[in-house]
Amino acid sequence: MQKKTPKRTVDLTRQVLSDSLNKRGHETFSWDDIEPISLPNGVVSKMFRVGCPIEPSSPTVFKVYFPPECLIEAHTHDCDYTEIILEGSQKVGAQWLHAGDIRVGLANRGYGPLLAGPHGVTIMFVFKTGNWPAKPIGNNDGSSLHSDVIANSIR
Repeated sequence: MQKKTPKRTVDLTRQVLSDSLNKRGHETFSWDDIEPISLPNGVVSKMFRVGCPIEPSSPTVFKVYFPPECLIEAHTHDCDYTEIILEGSQKVGAQWLHAGDIRVGLANRGYGPLLAGPHGVTIMFVFKTGNWPAKPIGNNDGSSLHSDVIANSIR
């Protein structure tokens, strides 16, 4: 059996990570190293940027847990994205998605509402750029999105 090499601690703050990437060319960390962002509706989010985290064009990756029956209002994003259901199930509009399902969406095209299944759902989102914040559409007020909480917690 191959012996696991202990990882060095990585400072994931945007500027420090950017400086380290520019110096070393790469970094290694796990989802466990990323500080979770807990939202008022019980959603737990972790994120990182592909490449230099201070570049607005860098893709953004989220791993998000939605608790059972969590409802997220219909919304849109300013960039293309994809989502992969890792665990559980989620209803998007009238369609149920399950572990292994992949959904691809275009910028500025609304979707939703989203409803987590009875056991919750864990999803990996990949946004084409840093323009990921969710924007409410229609008569929705943005109260279930909490994009501001996520954006304000990014160091």
